[in-house]
Amino acid sequence: MDVRRRLPPLNALRAFEAAARHLNFSRAADELSVTPGAVSQQIQNLEDYIGAALFKRTPRGLLLTDAAQTALPALREAFDRLAEAASLLTAAVDGRRLTLTAPPSFAAKWLVPRLGRFAVGDVDLAVRYGAGLYPGLETLKLMQETVIPVMSPELAAANPVTEPDDLAHHALLHDGSPSADESCPDWTMWLAARGVKGVDGTRGPRFNQSSLVIEAAVAGRGVALAKRTLAQDDLDAGRLVAPWPISTDVAFAYYVVHPKAKARLPQVKAFVSWITAEAAAHDQAMATLDNGAWI
Repeated sequence: MDVRRRLPPLNALRAFEAAARHLNFSRAADELSVTPGAVSQQIQNLEDYIGAALFKRTPRGLLLTDAAQTALPALREAFDRLAEAASLLTAAVDGRRLTLTAPPSFAAKWLVPRLGRFAVGDVDLAVRYGAGLYPGLETLKLMQETVIPVMSPELAAANPVTEPDDLAHHALLHDGSPSADESCPDWTMWLAARGVKGVDGTRGPRFNQSSLVIEAAVAGRGVALAKRTLAQDDLDAGRLVAPWPISTDVAFAYYVVHPKAKARLPQVKAFVSWITAEAAAHDQAMATLDNGAWI
């Protein structure tokens, strides 16, 4: 006999998994968009099917029986596999679709201007800015990040900055985007590393996205300590200038990540191939600038 045909009803298994996770029938019902009575009935059906209780009802609430605790991890893994299979089926039906997530500033300042050179629609992967630790995902490093001071050419012409001490005469623009990268200097750290004592590194406006601090610098609102990858297009276009050809390395980098099962999809392969080529071209352009111009 084919044992695969003896599986309990899927809805009963879903109700059990949700109830076991919440240890509460009402919260499980909310998640599944059914009534608590329906969840209770599905649990009863499953208990009748297997011939064993799944929950202990105590004055303090629900507890799992030993049998339920033993089976729950395998059941959760099975639902994860089902979700993965459904995703693969969806991708197979429409191989042109692609779903991508990326940090907003990276998307706005680096990725979106280049997307016109990529010829497909959507893919299930992500670009992440971080330390490269993404358990359970395939991870490919795209580009390292550095930070540099930048300002608008109009501001530089009106109030030149030739030495770090000259920053005392300018507003300092701060990148306050969420990041756990302790190696990324703020203005106080940057000034201290260069022995500058006459400039208050804490003054000036703070922005919660890297792209916003760059746009503020383009608008002439002050001097920004910006992520170079994100500022480079504005530097190339002349909307920004760097007072000093000095960039500071940071520990974080940009990575493209995706579930291992997605690696077989042609649209994932196409996007990874395209974005890694774009990143390599970017790095080559940076290396050319760095020969004698940047350190």
